[in-house]
Amino acid sequence: MKNRPVVIGLGSMQQTGNFLDLDEALILMEQVTQAAIEDTTNNNISKYIDEVQVPKGYWKYRDPGKWIAIRNGFPNAETSVTKIGVLQQNLINTACKKIISGKIRASLIVGGEARYKKIRALIEAKEYIETELTRNPDHYVKAKDDLHVKQEEEHLGLMAVGYYAILESALRAKKTLSIDEHKEYLGKMYSRFSKIAAQNPDGWSQKDFHWEEIANVTQKNALQALPYNKFHCTSWNVNQASAMILCSEEVADELNIPLSKRVYPLASSETNHMIAAIHRPNLTKPIGLELAAEYILKICNQNNIKPNAFELYSCFPVAVQMFAEALFLKDNENLTVTGGMPFAGGPLNSYVIHSTIKMLTIIRNNPSTVGLVTGVSGMMTKQSFALWANDPLINFSSKDVTKDAEAIEKPVAISKLSKGSGIIIGYTVLPKNHKAEEKAVMYIEDINENRKVLISYDKDILNKMREEEWVGKSINFKGDYLV
Repeated sequence: MKNRPVVIGLGSMQQTGNFLDLDEALILMEQVTQAAIEDTTNNNISKYIDEVQVPKGYWKYRDPGKWIAIRNGFPNAETSVTKIGVLQQNLINTACKKIISGKIRASLIVGGEARYKKIRALIEAKEYIETELTRNPDHYVKAKDDLHVKQEEEHLGLMAVGYYAILESALRAKKTLSIDEHKEYLGKMYSRFSKIAAQNPDGWSQKDFHWEEIANVTQKNALQALPYNKFHCTSWNVNQASAMILCSEEVADELNIPLSKRVYPLASSETNHMIAAIHRPNLTKPIGLELAAEYILKICNQNNIKPNAFELYSCFPVAVQMFAEALFLKDNENLTVTGGMPFAGGPLNSYVIHSTIKMLTIIRNNPSTVGLVTGVSGMMTKQSFALWANDPLINFSSKDVTKDAEAIEKPVAISKLSKGSGIIIGYTVLPKNHKAEEKAVMYIEDINENRKVLISYDKDILNKMREEEWVGKSINFKGDYLV
């Protein structure tokens, strides 16, 4: 199969230190691009790169891909910037499909962040100046719908942690864990992650955390949204970048790329079914996730493929658990090769590129490894799966299950009642900050089985929510308030 897609070049790096030791994201992305080109063993690959795909970061550059392409020998490559809300796996899938169809010969996918440099600028009272790139890319790729609805945004804001914390409470109740049991459970799961990150030379944190350090609130581990503390949450204040080069097998052969450098995508699935958390019939079992997992498991079963290394997306613990459940994995298995986003680092919109490269490096070093990498976009809104191996065990296949999911999973309506009763299906407590008082935020189902977002500032209620399970409780409401 001359147009079989294959990864032949990998580049990954991170920087720590003081302000002057650090580069902006653009420079990081160029450096990993150069590392990926060098990694192929044949710099002539630059002449074959027909596209550059970049997932949008916190930076303001319009078209970093073109800047990199011009400076590194492929000025005619088409460029794209993929905005937040689109699965990062989609960039890989798109490149594979174009290679198979013969539309392109090779694709560079590169992403990076330099938020740590920005933080050091504040700490050291330095001026952070970002290179200005005002030219637009050839293509902008963005999601077609919003990730949440007005009622959620009013009470939870735009930060993801509150949404995921509510999903976590629903999963805790489903598992019938007490508040204390759940606290220990999450702490021990992420303690195992921290041990892996500490042994990962690419990991941001080199500290092996005891589970109680993760579970208990301290000055360095502040509450973010009950039950999540800082060490439960993705760490995006990093200087990290990663790049991969995919090409056709024909190009790899023409350039005499060593077999030891080649890693093959076997199969991928994704769901882009946009349904806000409050609308989901089952908060912890989205249909899109189930269908996408089902496709990958079917490919494995039909071809006797047995994944033995996993990287489950780990922005927050509930994501890991939902993926593990969909794949029939045990929570105490090794579910990460990086150490997870709180400890290995979680550059906001390029982590799946980062984690995939780590998986592919492991496969190169251990050819018997079959890796499975998952991804998320939004508030556990979209999910992806990808199988990788040292050998082309099967022809690459991919499936987008969005339409199937849309046909099955219909959004639950928002309640029109101004007062009444209902049952809590998920909740969190948000800590006091400089903008707002401490409050509880709840998803409820009213007597008509419609959904509503409620809040409470009552100190007694907030304290009880920390000590006992409130998912499943019958409550009364007036307006947006629990009464």
